Amino acid sequence: MLPTADLIVMTLYLLAVVGMGAWFARSGRTSGEFMVAGGKIPGWAVGLSIFGTFLSSNTFLGVPGKAYGSNWNSFVFSLSLPLAAWIAVKVFVPFYREHGHVSAYHHLEQRFGGWARTYGVVCYLLTQVARVGSVLFGASLALTALTGWPQAEIIVAAGVLVTLYTVLGGMEAVIWTDVAQSIVLMVGAVALLAMLLGGMPEGPGQAWEIAVAEDKMSLGSFALDLTSSTFWVVLFYGLFSNLGNFGIDQSYVQRYHTSPSESEARRSVWFGALLYVPVSLLFFAIGTAAYGYYQTHPAMLAEVQTQVAASVNATADEPVGAAELSAAQIGDKVLPHFIVKELPVGATGLLIAAIFAAAMSSIDTSLNSSATVLLLDIYQRYFRPDCDERESMTVLYAGTALVGAIGVGVALAMIGVSSVLDAWWTLSGVFSGGLMGLFLLGLISRRAGSPAAACGVTIGLVVIAWVALPGHFPEWLRSPLHTQMTIVVGTLTIFFVGLLFSTFLEKKRSYA
Repeated sequence: MLPTADLIVMTLYLLAVVGMGAWFARSGRTSGEFMVAGGKIPGWAVGLSIFGTFLSSNTFLGVPGKAYGSNWNSFVFSLSLPLAAWIAVKVFVPFYREHGHVSAYHHLEQRFGGWARTYGVVCYLLTQVARVGSVLFGASLALTALTGWPQAEIIVAAGVLVTLYTVLGGMEAVIWTDVAQSIVLMVGAVALLAMLLGGMPEGPGQAWEIAVAEDKMSLGSFALDLTSSTFWVVLFYGLFSNLGNFGIDQSYVQRYHTSPSESEARRSVWFGALLYVPVSLLFFAIGTAAYGYYQTHPAMLAEVQTQVAASVNATADEPVGAAELSAAQIGDKVLPHFIVKELPVGATGLLIAAIFAAAMSSIDTSLNSSATVLLLDIYQRYFRPDCDERESMTVLYAGTALVGAIGVGVALAMIGVSSVLDAWWTLSGVFSGGLMGLFLLGLISRRAGSPAAACGVTIGLVVIAWVALPGHFPEWLRSPLHTQMTIVVGTLTIFFVGLLFSTFLEKKRSYA
């Protein structure tokens, strides 16, 4: 059971979040206010909300876990953000502000027909359900270790809480709670790093010495090898993934419309992207510091190894000894263990609040944007194009609750997954792997029509499955590429195959 002081900190924080949702309920009574907050949010606040979407409990736990178990190879993902942000402010923000459609997928129907819009919507909804599930699961890992409460109950409770305040306040509540939660998260992360470094027997510099000696801060191999997680594989993955976020992700496109002007929208992209780079570096530093701390505290390391071995052996065919576990196998479990054992009373409550903040600032956006897609791209597109405000709000409320419930189900199904970050990257690569290729085909090629785009998507989906799911193909046919190349290969395949077929079809028409 947590000490009373920690419970008070947690309770006050959660009450404040729900209270913010209730406060903004008065300004989210129309569909326009629910979806884009009436276009009145300042750019800096939208930028903090974008930053909060990048962060999640996957970042708070998954990133330090990766740094503890290996090195800083995954940090290369963050290094791709400035380039992606530059393309976004030059191309994507002006494009969506000019067209004025809240839906990110309306353009796909204009270019290629209704099937393209539906394809985009399905890919997006699957991605968001996977995101909600992985974020809830990641938060439950830490909270179970911190509180002793059952993991399934934490997932359900957190899912209900974030769904409640998202329904109450709409996009305005999402953005302003993201602002508050981003601040809480950063304060918690700085405090955690300070405590880890302060606990080193020979001072903070000892953590640096251990990291250098064991190459814990390597960015990965610079060899031009696409079969393993090299510097280039993670950079390509990060660039294409972030371009997908800024270019065709409904939750980002929606935010472009919440700012009062295009210049404010551009500023929000830069603010969110550039803030994420140093903060993600902070989380890698936390993982590296935790590695040094546990190497110099062997009794604590043995405790974690014993706990993880007991969990692994509960389902394994052959027992594994605690000392046989690798750093990668215990990476996600070290930080929760440190918080439980070493933090003073009150600080644990702050860190739990920070983990809640990381989870909710990511999930609330997914819920709101998914509900928007359900209304604009499915309900109004296929069933009731002329539905009134009351009916639209009913769909938005129901859509938020539905996606929240499915996300909780996905999180429950993920219990037992070894790496939170790897699980999320795999799922997002499969579901969003080819959507950016279709968008770029429509944006860049004026000649490509629906048949060419359909051919590109069909072949692209086969290639995505080939790269992302190598275990489902016979050995002689398996992809040699690293699975993080899924979104890269999928995007390029759909784009270039679409171009090729558009050229072929154009020539065929000219000969007819």
